[in-house]
Amino acid sequence: MTFEATNTIPVPEDKSLGIILLAVHSLDEFCPPDTTRGEHCGRCSSFLVNVTNSLYIFPVAMAAKRTLLSRSKTPLGALAVLLLLFFLIDDVVMPRYVQHGKTTSVPNVVGQPFDEAVRILAEQGLEGKKSEVRADRQYSEGTVILQNPPPSAEVKFGRGVYLTISGGEILIAVPGLRGKTIRDATFTLERSGLSFGTIRYETSDEYPHGTVIDQDVAEGTKVSAGRAVHVVVSMGRSGERVQIPDVLKKNYSDAEKLIIQAGLKVGNVTYQLSADLLPNTVMDQYPRPGDLVVPGQAIDLFVSRKGEPPANEN
Repeated sequence: MTFEATNTIPVPEDKSLGIILLAVHSLDEFCPPDTTRGEHCGRCSSFLVNVTNSLYIFPVAMAAKRTLLSRSKTPLGALAVLLLLFFLIDDVVMPRYVQHGKTTSVPNVVGQPFDEAVRILAEQGLEGKKSEVRADRQYSEGTVILQNPPPSAEVKFGRGVYLTISGGEILIAVPGLRGKTIRDATFTLERSGLSFGTIRYETSDEYPHGTVIDQDVAEGTKVSAGRAVHVVVSMGRSGERVQIPDVLKKNYSDAEKLIIQAGLKVGNVTYQLSADLLPNTVMDQYPRPGDLVVPGQAIDLFVSRKGEPPANEN
């Protein structure tokens, strides 16, 4: 290794004495910016030389080295700063410099908790960022439901990956149904995003016939969207009679609704072939329309199904 010097101050033979990199001649100072290679630094008695195109400082004597250390008022604090700079360069600056321009594959973090997703992305040299929080029924609250860029995309190191986080399932407050007719209760539930469940009939001196007495889920309770709410409907006072509606020639679905709204229920359903009526049309009912029966009485229906009439015999 060759040392070139233009100053009359000699370079020490022991090149290992107090070598300090990056032209730092004290723990808190740098050589003056006008000091160039091959010149003597008057501030610290160091001599700057060219060694394989890198700038080093060689103190001219061991006394200069002791002088440098004695000039530091807080050697432990300065040492801590140097260590911090070392780890910053080693763990942050250098990895980014080395990985600059390289690419990596984006891992799939959908379904992972946010903190775990950020950790997985960091292992691939990527930065996880929270984009938005969105209600979702499939994923639990706090987990990733969407990511951008998508999984397996090739991106540069250090790229941000934006994560959409689940806010949990949307819950709906159950409306009050007491005192409503079956028709009104059905509409109220459907407007709220719920569904009408089954009906159980009971006599009641307080609620008129055909109105809701009770519901299986209390008013104001938060439930999942689409949940069925089952109700108890009044049959009126004990001994009270209701008139059977006429459902002849009606579609089976419409006939069932009319029977339920009257405080009755559908009994046995018998399907018969018919060439004249559309399928699922009520052909007959029992008891007969207009009869008075107790609330909750079952009404048997005879319903058409598609078929051909028997061939005429000769």
